Amino acid sequence: MPPASLPAERPDVVVVALSARALAAAARRAGRRPAAIDLFGDEDTKHLADPCVRLPSAGLRLDAGALLDALARPELRDVPLVYGAGFEDDPPLLARIAEDRPVFGNPAEVVARAKDPFAFAGLLDRLGIPHPPVARALAGVSPDTLADGYLLKRIGGSGGGHVAVASIRQAPPGWYFQRRVRGESVSVLFLGDGRRSAVIGISRQWTSPASSTPYRYGGVAAPLRLPKPLGASLRDMVARLTEALGLVGLNSADFLVAGPTVHLLEVNPRPGASLDVFDRAPMPPLFGLHLDACAGGLPKRLPTFWGCRAAVVHYAAAPILIGAHVRWPAWTADRPATPASIDEGQPIVTVLADGAGVASARRMAERRREQLAAGLSRRGTPARRQAAVMMEMPP
Repeated sequence: MPPASLPAERPDVVVVALSARALAAAARRAGRRPAAIDLFGDEDTKHLADPCVRLPSAGLRLDAGALLDALARPELRDVPLVYGAGFEDDPPLLARIAEDRPVFGNPAEVVARAKDPFAFAGLLDRLGIPHPPVARALAGVSPDTLADGYLLKRIGGSGGGHVAVASIRQAPPGWYFQRRVRGESVSVLFLGDGRRSAVIGISRQWTSPASSTPYRYGGVAAPLRLPKPLGASLRDMVARLTEALGLVGLNSADFLVAGPTVHLLEVNPRPGASLDVFDRAPMPPLFGLHLDACAGGLPKRLPTFWGCRAAVVHYAAAPILIGAHVRWPAWTADRPATPASIDEGQPIVTVLADGAGVASARRMAERRREQLAAGLSRRGTPARRQAAVMMEMPP
């Protein structure tokens, strides 16, 4: 018999991310018993993972001490770990965790190379991959060019909330400037074995601008079907990046596409938000493919998706208190544990929808998001209301 302080079956993997729900769901689909550590402790994550540990959140960043304390819990000691977003700005933390347990994903030194904007730009120049120029300072740039031509980004930031229009000429420590380029946001989800790559699919992503966060992440829809020459070009760039960086497991590469012109913005060297739209039939469980690729195995063939799926983040337009007796629609995910007080600009839930194509899936998801927002707004003054969402909608 196991000790009384431990669950009857220990978790066989622990997933860690700013929001770990998608990774926990992917682990469940792959037949695993996940534990989860993140900043939200959402209700659906609790149903997927045992234990589900919520860390204190300061500026949507992982607290190293709190994370290490959580991993030291008896039921989580030595359990293999899979990570998502949250380590890009602290590769040494990832290296520290890997001293005590197996970590499936890119090693800390690869994450550091991929997320150093200046080293990464140099690598792209050597590979002949077009990208927006980056800089630490913009001396001599006119005010009009500054505001219209450059963005200020935090090194290792994720989710777009850290991106701002440049208004200064010297980047603070930990920040950098990137030349602004126009185009549609396209992302490639792929597997790497350290030398070769296998593309899972291509997605369209978009922002959900707010006054203080004009480039805040809004959502994703996939699979996006591109003209063959453009798709082949993106696959070729991903292949060269995989070999040059030694990428393993699930990764994504974000591009801006304007007609025949392509710029690579960044590589995210870990699973990300597109799990919600790609980890579904007929694709085999992506969590299992991630583990296999980290061990050097790529699938010989991947199936073709039918239909499209979109995932849209619904943010709080004003402070809101969500009451305890909530029945969220079946097409929502990342459902907050209630009662919950959510500040203006913070995510409330993710809204999912299917469609025949990327555009129709996105339209359906946006329609559902608007309906959800209307249901919340009917329940009183935003700062004081007890929202009771009881919508009965088809899945």
